[in-house]
Amino acid sequence: MQAIVETVKYPMLEIHTKKIYDNVKYMVDLCNEKGIEVAGVVKGFNGLPKVVDQFVEAGCKYIADSRMDQIISLKEYGIKIPMMLIRIPMMSEIEELVQYVDISLNSEKETIDRIEEECKKQNKNHKVVLMFDLGDLREGVFEEEELIELATYIEEKLQHVELGGIGTNLGCYGSIKPTKDNLGKLCMLAEKIEEKINRPLEIISGGATSSIPLLLDGHMPKKINNLRLGEGILLAKDLDEFWGYDMSPFHQDTFVLKAQVVEVKNKPTHPIGEIFIDAFGRAPTYEDHGIRKRALLAVGKQDFALDDKLIPQMEGVKIVGSSSDHLIVDIHDCKEDIKIGDVIDFHMYYPPMLYLSGSNSVSKVYR
Repeated sequence: MQAIVETVKYPMLEIHTKKIYDNVKYMVDLCNEKGIEVAGVVKGFNGLPKVVDQFVEAGCKYIADSRMDQIISLKEYGIKIPMMLIRIPMMSEIEELVQYVDISLNSEKETIDRIEEECKKQNKNHKVVLMFDLGDLREGVFEEEELIELATYIEEKLQHVELGGIGTNLGCYGSIKPTKDNLGKLCMLAEKIEEKINRPLEIISGGATSSIPLLLDGHMPKKINNLRLGEGILLAKDLDEFWGYDMSPFHQDTFVLKAQVVEVKNKPTHPIGEIFIDAFGRAPTYEDHGIRKRALLAVGKQDFALDDKLIPQMEGVKIVGSSSDHLIVDIHDCKEDIKIGDVIDFHMYYPPMLYLSGSNSVSKVYR
C-alpha cells in the first residue's frame, strides 16, 4: 500500500520493462541453445511499443500479434524485425496484411490465393506458415494429405506467396497438452513436405507457452525450430501454478495493478433481500461470515475481466468480488489501517494483463 499521490492517475498498470527484458532474454537464450527461434507474442499486453522494444532488444526473431491494428502501430512506431500475424487473416484485411506483415499463419487455400492476388498488386512477397490441427480443434488443416497438397500448391504454383513452413496450436481451445508424440507428428509431416518440395522448411513452429515444458524437460523434438511465446516469458505463472515447473529464474511481477480505495465500511458478507442475478446475468452464491470490514476500489471487470486472476500483495487483503467499475476486497484481517485514497497493489495472471493493458481508463507507467 502507498499513500495518495496527487499527480498520479489511478487505476494504474505499472510495467517493469527491465524485468520483462530479463525474462525474454532468459527464454530466448534457452531456446536458442536448442536451435529454436522465438516469435515474441505481444498481444497479451496489446502491443504496447515500449514493452515490444524489450522483446526486440532481448533477441526475438519475430514479433507476433493477432491484431492488425497493433501490428500497423508497431510498424509505424519503428519496429524493424519481421512481423508475424498469428490469427488466420480475414479477407477484409488482406490488403493491410501484405502491406504490413511479413509472415502469417494460414489454413485456407482461398485466403492464400487472395494474398497472392494482393501481392501482385503491391509487387511484394509474403510468407505463410500452414497450420496443422493436432487435435486442439481451433485453427489448422485437419487431414495430412490436404496439408501436403496445399504446401505443394504454394511451392509450385504461386509466385509471390512463399511457403515459410508449418506449425500448430495446442492448449488454447481444446486444452490438449503438447507432447513428444503429437509434436513428433508435426515434424514427420514437415519431413514429408520437405521431400515433396525438395528443400528444408524455414519454420516448424511447435506451439506456444504450453510447449515450454517439453523444452525444459529436454523432450522437444529436434526438428521444432520455432515457438510463439507470450505469457510464459511475461508473467511465467501458468507454468508455475498449473504445470508445476520452477519458474524462479523469471520475474513474475512484471505487470502490477495499483488501485485506489474509494470507500471503507463495515458491512454484512451476505446480500440482503431476494437474490436474483448480477449485472452480467449470473446468479452467484454467497457465504455469510457476519460483519466484515471492506474496501471498495475504483477499478472493475471492464478493466481486468476476471477478479479471481488478480493477486493482492498486501497481507490480509482478500478479493470478495467485482462489478463493471468496482473491486470489493475484504480488509478485516489487515494489520495496516487502510484509508480512503490509499492504493493497493495486485500482481496478476494473463487475463487481467490483457484487459488492463488495453483499457484507456487505466494509466500506464513504465519503471
